[in-house]
Amino acid sequence: MSIKDWSADERPREKLLQRGAAALSDAELLAIFLRTGIAGKTAVDMARELLRDFGSLRGLLAADRQRFCESKGLGDAKYAQLQAVMEMARRHFSEVLQRGDALTSPDATRAYLSAQLRGYDFEVFACLFLDNQHRVIQWEELFRGTIDGASVYPREVAKRALYHAAAAVIFAHNHPSGINEPSQADRLLTDKLKQALGLFDIRVLDHFIVGDGLPYSFAEHGLI
Repeated sequence: MSIKDWSADERPREKLLQRGAAALSDAELLAIFLRTGIAGKTAVDMARELLRDFGSLRGLLAADRQRFCESKGLGDAKYAQLQAVMEMARRHFSEVLQRGDALTSPDATRAYLSAQLRGYDFEVFACLFLDNQHRVIQWEELFRGTIDGASVYPREVAKRALYHAAAAVIFAHNHPSGINEPSQADRLLTDKLKQALGLFDIRVLDHFIVGDGLPYSFAEHGLI
């Protein structure tokens, strides 16, 4: 049975138009991107197989060109299309949080951080520097590491905050594993950073961990 034979509320495209993109599963979103399936498989069937082969949607999006194009039904055209979509998303969220914009939406902040950090297959620690009205001064990637960690130096973070004359900061780092729960090392680091910046009356508003799903907020979990 083809997707055209499904009821309207089960077809990914119609479901998106009626209920919004957030109502769709990863497979349904990917099926819309694929547009068509292959012989004997609908786009949804193909999407499910791809998610299984790559381990997750993030695994598929982070795949290099060779690995991506090896999969049946994909190729250079789809790879180029995907890279263009991802870059448009990054640029969109960069425009959402431009210099001078106030942080008023937690969802927009999360989306921005996800767009900036989720694609890396190694750990990156970054900082959003803000003025005393929580307007964006600058976003900076400060440290890069390996697949399971990055060395972060509180003194260097403080130096960058002072350079930007920041009154507040939001930290963010990614977990290439996809697990967005904080480790004990993450908690200890956040405490050290708070202490270092507190010496200069610079407030730490939050620390986000970007993995699969919604970024984890230290502030929302009472850890800041």
